[in-house]
Amino acid sequence: MTRRKVYVTVDAEHKPDGSCRPKTITLANNEAFVIDRVIQVCPCASEVGGKGIRYTVRIGRRETHLFDERNGRWFVEAKFG
Repeated sequence: MTRRKVYVTVDAEHKPDGSCRPKTITLANNEAFVIDRVIQVCPCASEVGGKGIRYTVRIGRRETHLFDERNGRWFVEAKFG
């Protein structure tokens, strides 16, 4: 199974202290996923290219990585194949 960078739309809550909490991820086909929990937040490089703030999030029973490139763009490491 291969992974690729896929840009997504993210609904996020921005707090007065400067922190951000992503709430939902929406793919290009308008499929939306509610983020149940943010597990970890840290600066990190992606395995598929790019870097930024990595959010390890739980959606249902699965964990995934969501990246904020800090330029207004967000992406996930999507699985293909």
